[in-house]
Amino acid sequence: MTESRRRKAPLVADKRYASKGRKPTATKGTAKPAGKKAAARKTTTRKSTRRKTRRKSGGGGGFFRRLFRWVWRLIWGVSWRVGAVAALLLALAVGVVYTSLPDVGALLDGRARGSVTLLDRDGKVFAWRGDQFGGVITADTVSPYLKNAVVATEDKRFYRHFGVSPRGVASAVRINLREGRGPLSGHGGSTITQQTAKLLCLGVPYVPSEWESEAAYEADCRQGSLWRKGKEAVYAIAMEVKYSKDEILTIYLNRAFLGSGARGFEAASQRYFGISAAEVSPSQAAMLAGLLVAPTRYAPTNNLQRSQDRAQLVIGLMEAQGYLTTAQASGARSNPAQLSAAAAARAGGYFADWVITELPSFFGSDTTDDVVIRTTLDQRLQKSAEEALQYIFKEKVREGSKAQAAIVVMSADGAVRAMVGGRKTRVSGAFNRATQALRQTGSSFKPFVYATALELGYSPLDTVVDEPYCINIAGSGQWCPKNYTNKHYGRVTLADALKNSLNIPAVKVAEVAGLENVRTVASEFGIESNLAEGPALALGASESTLIEMTGAYAGILNGGSAVEPYGLTELKLLGDDAPLMATSTGIGERVINGKAAKQLTWMMERVVSEGTGGRAKLPGWQVAGKTGTTQAARDAWFIGFTADYVTGVWMGYDDNTPLSGVTGGGLPAEIWKETMVRVTDGMTPTPLPMLAPDPPVRQEQPRRQRRNQGNGFENAINNLLNNLFGN
Repeated sequence: MTESRRRKAPLVADKRYASKGRKPTATKGTAKPAGKKAAARKTTTRKSTRRKTRRKSGGGGGFFRRLFRWVWRLIWGVSWRVGAVAALLLALAVGVVYTSLPDVGALLDGRARGSVTLLDRDGKVFAWRGDQFGGVITADTVSPYLKNAVVATEDKRFYRHFGVSPRGVASAVRINLREGRGPLSGHGGSTITQQTAKLLCLGVPYVPSEWESEAAYEADCRQGSLWRKGKEAVYAIAMEVKYSKDEILTIYLNRAFLGSGARGFEAASQRYFGISAAEVSPSQAAMLAGLLVAPTRYAPTNNLQRSQDRAQLVIGLMEAQGYLTTAQASGARSNPAQLSAAAAARAGGYFADWVITELPSFFGSDTTDDVVIRTTLDQRLQKSAEEALQYIFKEKVREGSKAQAAIVVMSADGAVRAMVGGRKTRVSGAFNRATQALRQTGSSFKPFVYATALELGYSPLDTVVDEPYCINIAGSGQWCPKNYTNKHYGRVTLADALKNSLNIPAVKVAEVAGLENVRTVASEFGIESNLAEGPALALGASESTLIEMTGAYAGILNGGSAVEPYGLTELKLLGDDAPLMATSTGIGERVINGKAAKQLTWMMERVVSEGTGGRAKLPGWQVAGKTGTTQAARDAWFIGFTADYVTGVWMGYDDNTPLSGVTGGGLPAEIWKETMVRVTDGMTPTPLPMLAPDPPVRQEQPRRQRRNQGNGFENAINNLLNNLFGN
């Protein structure tokens, strides 16, 4: 019994294992089931077990897993198909752009207009206008410092990406959002290749007839819409396929705008430093590369300190990326880039603008060629005029005054040697008060009244009576001129009348000489503005520009011949030897005879040595000139000359506000003197070409008649008075 019970225990265990799906152990006295039936029972047991397991684990979770797997398979299936289609379309777009890309050489100079380079009288560059292109450079020929500075600043992964940098775009979007802007506003994350694509305007050329202006065309090229960014990316990838990295960088180096009209790094290097882009130092390279972010703002000619500060950041980037050693970076920081002398001076801005406007537009403002112009400008004299103006306004004009002034320095043949068109001297495209402002001339017109009388045969020593005087003017009534002092001086010589700038004698002389004759003489001397018709002509009621008046005085200095003020001596196309235009002198036809011109010079010398122009005295030099103050002191003039130069000065307000306590013999004469002190520094004084009149002869002398005039100045005056007022 005991043994029998012990044997049954294994049978119970075997059944327990069988219920769990394990194979039961065959025992003695038990029939072995058939093979197929046993297998069927086994399969059924497993399925039953799985169903039980699922029920225990919960059916909902399995459903969501199956749903997730189905959605994922759907998304993946759609995504790779869409991706494949997008990749195919991108490849087609890149292929289309690729076939349209020209050779690299055709993309290096894409300017729509040319440049004008201006040289002074000694052949030195002093100004540029238009879009300057210094010549083709390549990534291999520029200074390695410049190449590395551009890469370090604009695209440090340039040699590792395929034209577009997803990492750069993501970083730019993050920065824009952090700074409170839209994702595409501000930083763009553009690679150098994308920037080059933008410079090329995605291959769309500028056609003047299709755009309001070149500025509108460039603004369209720079727009940052999402669609535009996509086209830019396609174009950039096509460029990466077509060109090598260095070829793309070469296009970029030649086409980037770098401020002050400089297109490309060669033009910028020449303009700012006076050297080639192949020669720039680390500090100069950093300054040039720093311009790319905002060319106008960081142009060193606009604000050198700001440009140097920007360059310091670029030096730091170059050092961090291994392009500069610590020692090189330290040296660059200690020796920041400086402007060349010509760039720092920015001399002759008004003069340069004037010369350009005097040219046919196809050689000037609208030129499509690169033009080189040699001019009459003397940079030493230009600096003299600018310093003199600044000195007077700093030392003798109240702070905050909005009064303006202009200066023209000219040779006797009309060659303009210096020009200042306003108090701000370092300008381009500004209003030029020396050439554009029409202002009443006042008493500075009187020399042409006396020039007419002298040409008619009168002597500086002939006399006229300064007394109360009125004229009836048809349609206007009675007009009674007055002297500035409101006094009368009786009988005075013509020389004394001019010396003291008396108004009544000037009007009388003009009436006797003939207003039409006076108008003719002034016009032939170059005062081309509309001249007044009535007797007020003699007192400078007409308007003129400073350059016209200075040119007219130059005609007195040169012996009586008219001059045409000029600034151009030679014009060539860049690379050509033969000039297309040339000027050797501005002297024209004779207006008054040489004796009359010399006697008038003698009279005008007394204006400075003894009369109203005393503040213009120049120690050691003979000076002739004339003051001028208009009604209500809205304009003040002093125009005078030595034997070498004629200099004109105007002072006033742009809005015609009257000057306070200023006459032509005051601040304008002082500006003239300060200018000429600097101009004549180091020069040997030369006597004026003047002729003192012969002493009066008691015996009655017949006078030469010209232009239907009378036989004596005094008789003519008396006859005129009798005609006007009766016996």
